[in-house]
Amino acid sequence: MTRSQLERTTLGEIVSRDFRASMILDRYGLDYCCGGTRSLADGCAQRGVDLKRVMSELESLDPAERDVPDDDPAALVDHIVARHHTYIRTTAPLIQRHLAKVVEKHGLNHPEVGVIAAQFDTVADQLRLHMLKEEQVLFPYIKALANAVKHGTPAPPDMFGTVQNPIRMMEVEHQAAGEGMADIRELSHEYHAPSEACSTYRLVFQELAAFEQDLHQHVYLENHVLFPNAVELEERAECSSRGLKSERWEAEVLKD
Repeated sequence: MTRSQLERTTLGEIVSRDFRASMILDRYGLDYCCGGTRSLADGCAQRGVDLKRVMSELESLDPAERDVPDDDPAALVDHIVARHHTYIRTTAPLIQRHLAKVVEKHGLNHPEVGVIAAQFDTVADQLRLHMLKEEQVLFPYIKALANAVKHGTPAPPDMFGTVQNPIRMMEVEHQAAGEGMADIRELSHEYHAPSEACSTYRLVFQELAAFEQDLHQHVYLENHVLFPNAVELEERAECSSRGLKSERWEAEVLKD
């Protein structure tokens, strides 16, 4: 791809081609999720970011080092749970403890940290419930769909009519979590601690910034890679099932 082509490529497409690009775009505040339809050039102009610098970093990515199994839905589910769900479960309680300490020591002079702590509690609680629904219902169904398509067996039974129904619910919850973290970013002035902040104050803002970055990567993988694949798998499994039923019907007719 030439540089002029890269400039015109949308942020979402850049990440879809190489997931590692998300870390570069996050570093410059370029939104590839909700704002993923903007071109790289437009995104950089909107944020006041050096386009040539971003392109140089994107071009430096080694194609051999991609580590996200985006061509295997079952493996991608395992990757999301192992990397992103585990990250949330490990990191969220730590951030909450650090925020509580900052509120206790600095809340009087900086009341916004109390609002940040309350907002993060909401995001963390919502994500915990969200991950349970994915791990106990949606993800097993997607893996079963992948297995059915792979082996040419009937689609697995479901309780929600179509996989698109729980997917829509998960996407709404992703949006809520993203908006919650965006509010925190605004309240924290882009995660910049005040000059008199203690080490914990500075640390927790760094942790919040990293948490939001991981959430962006997590949501992108689900909304733009896993979920579209799941819809396609369901369609293929249903076609396969109709074919099997037709074959059985024809066999019964010929037998009679």
